[in-house]
Amino acid sequence: MYIKSFKINKKIFLLVIILIILLSSIAIFYSFANDLEDSKSTEEKKDFIKWVDFNVSSEVLNLTAKLDIDSHKKEEEITYNWIEMLAYLACKNGGNFKNFKTQDLTNLVEEIKMGKTIKELTQNMKFYNYYYESYHAILGGFIGNYSIEVVDKDGSKTYEEKYGLKAFLPIAKNYAFSHYDDFGNSRSYGFKRTHLGNDLMGSIRNTYYCS
Repeated sequence: MYIKSFKINKKIFLLVIILIILLSSIAIFYSFANDLEDSKSTEEKKDFIKWVDFNVSSEVLNLTAKLDIDSHKKEEEITYNWIEMLAYLACKNGGNFKNFKTQDLTNLVEEIKMGKTIKELTQNMKFYNYYYESYHAILGGFIGNYSIEVVDKDGSKTYEEKYGLKAFLPIAKNYAFSHYDDFGNSRSYGFKRTHLGNDLMGSIRNTYYCS
């Protein structure tokens, strides 16, 4: 009787051991999967641009903006995107627009006119995506479609669809403001960096508008 009971208990004991091993394996697998997911999530969170030096000259901004706006206004077959062009030019001059050559922009326009896409032209440019993402964060939304209110001869108001520069001065008409030109000055609060803005102070209780 004792021997028979021992054999039954031994079977139950083995089943329990197998069950424990199986459950432990499942727990370890899910734990590993969660750690892997957390690791991927952490890597994704770290994968962003923390800082960029924006030193595009007014000359280049004007040239590329005009190409973009004119091509859309005239409804040309080929339209240009000024941010894509700026990112391309940044790759050509190493991000330093003091080295900008008008010929680089002329060559780019000619290549696009011949049917090449910006993707084809930049496929071997290692830092194109970096510059595009950076410049888009700064200039995205400055140029595009917008609606503007117009008053007809009979006094009625309608809205016209337009394309062009739609960034605006954040100060109402006829209101004064003071302007401190500190663009490019050194800043040390938090960390050392270059100040990429101008401080605008309003006339009403010295309201701070933007930097």
